[in-house]
Amino acid sequence: MRAAVLNAIGDDKLELRDDVTTVDPGPDEVRIRVRASGICHSDLSAMDGTLPALAPGVVGHEGSGEVLEVGSAVTRLAPGDHVTVSFVPPCGSCGNCLRGQPNLCAVHAIAAFTTPRFRLGDTPLFGYAGLGTFADEVVVPASGAIKVDADVPFETAALIACGVLTGVGSVLNTAKVEPGSTVVVLGCGGVGISVIQGARIAGAATIVAVDPVEGKHSVAKRFGATHAVTPENLDQLKGELTGGEGFDYAFDVVGAPATIRAGWDAARRGGAVVVVGAGRGDAMVSFSAQELFLHDKKILGSFYGSSHVHRDTATMLRFWRAGRLDLDGMISRRLTFADINDGLGLLREGRTDVIRQVVTFA
Repeated sequence: MRAAVLNAIGDDKLELRDDVTTVDPGPDEVRIRVRASGICHSDLSAMDGTLPALAPGVVGHEGSGEVLEVGSAVTRLAPGDHVTVSFVPPCGSCGNCLRGQPNLCAVHAIAAFTTPRFRLGDTPLFGYAGLGTFADEVVVPASGAIKVDADVPFETAALIACGVLTGVGSVLNTAKVEPGSTVVVLGCGGVGISVIQGARIAGAATIVAVDPVEGKHSVAKRFGATHAVTPENLDQLKGELTGGEGFDYAFDVVGAPATIRAGWDAARRGGAVVVVGAGRGDAMVSFSAQELFLHDKKILGSFYGSSHVHRDTATMLRFWRAGRLDLDGMISRRLTFADINDGLGLLREGRTDVIRQVVTFA
């Protein structure tokens, strides 16, 4: 079958092959025919080493498809079911799952670094984040396949699997943004647009989008931002909108020390700073002990939007059906398998016309 293989960490292109195979599904696993896969910035981060990944391996972690085969112990799914896939499948029995934080379940996440998902001849290939959706088929834990109604387009469903759950979830689950509040969002890529939509759904009165690329400002407003500004003009706008006090919630969707610090500076005393972007392990952010004590701000990490993947996937689809969450409008480019490297290149360039690119597998 076809698969986009990362041969070594640091490669800027994937090798597009047609001779890769999947492993056989175990008792608690399912084989899925991938029908659509979003290209996420985290895929670039896996390739350049920002996020942990193994090579050789198959990249891609935001996808949807159709179940082809189920393991002997799987009762919740059947061949023909339409599903999205999750890179954090909940085991259901660890401490994190039992305390209601399944997004922090590490059981299958750890297994992703010890269990190859593909083969290239006799060479084992790992699936990025335990998935590898840049391929015709994937084998995943059954708990990481979330059933969706058959009338949901595969491209629409794929977006929910990572970017939308991460962005909207950070607003509704992590920050629990209150109606009438003020929100600032740093970074207006696909996840940032999802944060903006989440803030709109939550009823925020003011939603400021911050991005150095001015071409993204009109896009952010189309999805719900009330204002848009470049980073160097944020302080002035903060003064105009909040009297200098600062915003109730600041979302950093970049994950760089400078943007996290900018989020802190933009939030009011007693406000919340939500770190949504995935940064490097060696990137350090500085705060003084006095300001941490004195300003009473909350720094909230938001991994995968603090999502309960089965519950929240259904919630996102209800928002979509009600016209409150624009998923279809987020798809800026539809690609074929042969276009994957071109799509990654455009994302790397920060193109203003790219919100979410979706690869379709015919």
